[in-house]
Amino acid sequence: MELKKTGFHAIHTNLGAKMVAFAGYHMPIQYKSIIQEHQKVRTSVGIFDVSHMGEIEIQGPRALEFINYLITNDARKIDINQAQYTAMCYEDAGIVDDLILYRLATHYLLVINASNIKKDYEWMKENKIEGVEIRNISDSISQLAIQGSRAKDTLQKLTKVDLSGIKFYSFREGELAGVNMIISATGYTGEPGFEIYFDRGYSEDVWNAIMEAGIEFDIAPIGLAARDTLRLEKRYCLYGNDIGASTNPYEAGLGWVIKLDKGNFIGRDSLERIKEEGIKRKLVGFELDSRTIPRHGYVIRKDDKEVGKVTSGCFSPILEKSIGLGYVNVHYANVGETIEILVREKAFSATIVKTPFL
Repeated sequence: MELKKTGFHAIHTNLGAKMVAFAGYHMPIQYKSIIQEHQKVRTSVGIFDVSHMGEIEIQGPRALEFINYLITNDARKIDINQAQYTAMCYEDAGIVDDLILYRLATHYLLVINASNIKKDYEWMKENKIEGVEIRNISDSISQLAIQGSRAKDTLQKLTKVDLSGIKFYSFREGELAGVNMIISATGYTGEPGFEIYFDRGYSEDVWNAIMEAGIEFDIAPIGLAARDTLRLEKRYCLYGNDIGASTNPYEAGLGWVIKLDKGNFIGRDSLERIKEEGIKRKLVGFELDSRTIPRHGYVIRKDDKEVGKVTSGCFSPILEKSIGLGYVNVHYANVGETIEILVREKAFSATIVKTPFL
């Protein structure tokens, strides 16, 4: 299958980025050192091409009713120009996807994970009600994430929109670099910053304008590898690793996005039962005593008995130690508990710690 290319593909290759197949796209995994790119976001500002993410528009007189039936959070709680982190679940409480919901003046926008675009779109159409229109606009939208303490200073040069007035998980529609777009105070790095959505035809113009505006802050392009280490330090879940169809929001630590009192929604009965009965396993964070990297699927042991599996792991550039997430039997999930990570039949000592790591 031929890989899709974002509107920034030529820029990535000209910069010498290491390109890989990711979620059906040809994406930059890194430009220079992963640690350098990670540190750039933590100390100044970096720019990410995240145009592989999916965008679904939902509108019509029953759009709100439909969305609230589809998601676990309560869409009635957000006003125009506000966003909400939420999830979609199957009837058995397994997670279809985690996503961000945006409420615009005339419609709603759901931003979904790249690997789930086709599946999510079909799921929405399968559960569609009368009075709702669903449009997959993913291929026509470019998305950039500008993250770091200097993100606002960089972008403010390019827009008359007062970026300091855009609070966390809210957004504005306006011009930036001469292009109409959504400017959203969201991101998956744990740093202040923005995610911007605009017509794919302006991709290179917008990228170049941002890079020029950020010269004084030594802005740098950031690949998907550093995006992963950044999100892991903040314990943000990655679909396909930490959450998926075989996990439920409660055991993943996402109980806060479930609003059982809002009325009926897909998966509500199962989620209510899980809450009453209690979870059997829990997604925990751990630190290793060595620099060994815990990989997805590695066995977690306690007293020579398998008690769970690693879902994500990396060497944290900020903490300078190896960290990871994994599902562990609730009896062994307490902070301070010592465990072992089995790496190629060799056991490495680790300790369950409070998250986020950073």
